[in-house]
Amino acid sequence: MKLNVLERIVASQILPKEGSFTNLKLIRVTKEELSFTEEENKALEFTQVGERLNWKEGIVKDKEFNFGEVVTKLIVDKLKELDKSEDLTENHFSLYEKFIGE
Repeated sequence: MKLNVLERIVASQILPKEGSFTNLKLIRVTKEELSFTEEENKALEFTQVGERLNWKEGIVKDKEFNFGEVVTKLIVDKLKELDKSEDLTENHFSLYEKFIGE
């Protein structure tokens, strides 16, 4: 599945911070894969304005990720939980469509 810059950030943020040892290892590896290389960081020129993160658009191409069954379930469960509690934001929208497809 290809993710853009925002989707990579959002996916990393919604992964659980607590869980079993095995799941935490998978989450750590996934977060490392979702993170940006030095070249990407330099090209994107991330800046923080208050709570908003900004970057140069169109500089970094979407990146392909192959999430395993466990990580996919963790992401889907979190997105469904946010939907049920009506806490989804506009930032979750495209990620929701890719993982759940509604």
